[in-house]
Amino acid sequence: MMVKNLHIHGLVQGVFFRETMRHQAEKLGVTGWVRNCFDMSVEAMVQGTPEALDAIIAWAHHGPETAQVERVEIDEGKGNFTRFEILRSR
Repeated sequence: MMVKNLHIHGLVQGVFFRETMRHQAEKLGVTGWVRNCFDMSVEAMVQGTPEALDAIIAWAHHGPETAQVERVEIDEGKGNFTRFEILRSR
C-alpha cells in the first residue's frame, strides 16, 4: 500500500468536497483522512493500491461539481489507516 499527502487549492471549501471525497474513497477502497485548512485549502492523506491512488488523485483534480480546483500538490505521505474519515479543520 502506498500513502500520499494531497493539498488541494481553489474553491474547495463550502462545496461538499470532504464528504464527496470520503464517498469516493470508500468506493475505491482508499483509506486515510481529509480536512479543511485555515488557508481555505483542503488536505488529505490517502492510502491504497497504486491504481486506487491514481483514481482518487485524478478525482481530486476536479472534485465535486460545485468545486473549482486550481491545483493539487502531491507529496509522499505516511500512516496506516483502516478507514477514511473527515478530520477537524487545521
